[in-house]
Amino acid sequence: MLDLLLELDGWLLAGLAVALTFVLAFEFINGFHDTANAVATVIYTKAMPPYLAVFASGVFNFLGVLLGGVGVAYAIVHLLPVELLIDVNTGRGLAMVFSLLAAAIVWNLGTWYFGIPASSSHTLIGSILGVGLANTLLTDVTVSEGVNWQKAADIGISLLFSPLAGFLVAGSIFLGLKLWKPRSSMHSSPQQRKAQIGKKHPPFWNRLILVLSAMGVSFAHGSNDGQKGIGLIMLVLIGIVPAHFALNLDSTAYELDRTRDAAVHLRDFYQRNTGSLAGYLALGKGKGTDLPEKYRCDPKQTEVTLQALMAALDGARVYAELPEQMRVDIRRYLLCLDDSARKVGKLEELSAAEKKDLEKLRKDLRATTEYAPFWVVMAVALALGLGTMIGWRRVVLTVGEKIGKEGMTYAQGMSAQVTAAMAIGLANLYSLPVSTTHVLSSGVAGSMVANRSGLQGGTVGSILLAWVMTLPAAMGLAAGLYLLANYLFIGN
Repeated sequence: MLDLLLELDGWLLAGLAVALTFVLAFEFINGFHDTANAVATVIYTKAMPPYLAVFASGVFNFLGVLLGGVGVAYAIVHLLPVELLIDVNTGRGLAMVFSLLAAAIVWNLGTWYFGIPASSSHTLIGSILGVGLANTLLTDVTVSEGVNWQKAADIGISLLFSPLAGFLVAGSIFLGLKLWKPRSSMHSSPQQRKAQIGKKHPPFWNRLILVLSAMGVSFAHGSNDGQKGIGLIMLVLIGIVPAHFALNLDSTAYELDRTRDAAVHLRDFYQRNTGSLAGYLALGKGKGTDLPEKYRCDPKQTEVTLQALMAALDGARVYAELPEQMRVDIRRYLLCLDDSARKVGKLEELSAAEKKDLEKLRKDLRATTEYAPFWVVMAVALALGLGTMIGWRRVVLTVGEKIGKEGMTYAQGMSAQVTAAMAIGLANLYSLPVSTTHVLSSGVAGSMVANRSGLQGGTVGSILLAWVMTLPAAMGLAAGLYLLANYLFIGN
């Protein structure tokens, strides 16, 4: 990494430093919002001292980022149109990253200031959608192609139903605890327990579950929300220094062979299905073997792209040995082939078994483009942890006292935290980003309703308003900033 920094021109180095600062600032603010939710109940119920809780949460967030892979990171990245991902022009890449990050930071800071548990996930996704749509005004990309709408729909469903699931599951768990032990001290709030027997800590088993579930939420949060920062940093690195980060230069000879084999098998797959795919992919109808001068992703260029990829990989042992421009081109080919395969996978002409095989080939194609250096993981984990330690107080108070009309009981805290850990963990299995904020807040609300404690209309209304407004507000901010940046710095 140090050698790379020494090679960069001064203005590129400055742009890289500012862009990385923006990403880490977003993750730092994410700590105000989302990671604070992970420890809100365990702090409010006095199960752990605040600074021990946030320290432990930081450790488990780090482990979650470290062990969580990059599936969620690239689910976020691939919301952008593939044309924007393969256009590694430095100016446009910087405009894209700065616009979506500035929009996300502004909205997150505003909602944090008012103590509203708003969703950093919603904010980031809205910003990405805004940049994608604004890009359609500057290029010949249509609105239908300006955003990966299938991926957006999958993520939208996840973000929509996870709070509903959190509300229902947490309420059900709480009712189960109420039926099992209706007179247990776990149904006391910290204030009630202090007044009744003079103890500030919850009963032992309740305290143990609260601590373990809080760490579970932190781990799940790191492996979900932490990955969003990883995806953003990779966008920055690929946009500013594509030759070094377009492909994983640490890929082994075996991994490169796996990519080459995936291209060969993909070609064989298309030839095997020529009868149903010939028209869509223009199989056998290409003129020559050269790519067009103005290259963009088009299913009808699949054959020539495959030929170009296999020619570029021919005889290569590791990516580091290839010329810098060739690495950029290989990434372009891989992303376009993956995008075309994704579109082919939606065609009704293919059987379910063939579609399943195509998904496996897509995974192999992406293996050396979807990665993150270890230092990126470390930086994101550190930014999340520091943000939690500094900004947790406002959100803890909101979650503990301002959602329900009564203070949170130990049983309600356990119900909400166990639900959040399960919901976020399940989303990680399917590489879907969810909102820790909304899952936990809705879990607390569900337990309050199940207990007939009532909800504070003002707080719940503010949370719902933020939930509804975050996506369009972030989209509008990011789109406006992206158009302005292109006008001022690129000349479009």
